[in-house]
Amino acid sequence: MTLVRYTYPNYRSPVAFQRSPWAGLETEIDRLFSSAFANLAAPSADTRFPIDLYEDKDNTYVRAELPGVNRDDIHVEIVDGYLSINATHKRKDGEQEQSFSLNRSVHLPDEVQADRITAAYENGVLTVTLPKQEAAKPRKITVSVK
Repeated sequence: MTLVRYTYPNYRSPVAFQRSPWAGLETEIDRLFSSAFANLAAPSADTRFPIDLYEDKDNTYVRAELPGVNRDDIHVEIVDGYLSINATHKRKDGEQEQSFSLNRSVHLPDEVQADRITAAYENGVLTVTLPKQEAAKPRKITVSVK
């Protein structure tokens, strides 16, 4: 995307009639929108994909939609306190095959038991289950009346 600095017409010019400062604004706005939206039809170069994070009292879940990706092309690993999800999406266009690499990393909270993490891939949805440590789970405390 190119940036263009708009400058108002110079009113000190010796021209007899003066232009409005709004003259040409519509043309500039049209040019701005056409250049900004020109790349929407092109494939995105972004290698990140959206994920959902949610939790219950026992687990934290990472849910990623990866339609069209084979289970063998998905790699989940823990590196330095981060959960890394890497996937390769292969698409055939006639005789040509295109391959896209997708990746996403999420910082793991300290309360996660890293040795009990599980991952399941079903119908294009990857769900990674991050179990919480016993000390981090909420406990119900009864109040006694005296």
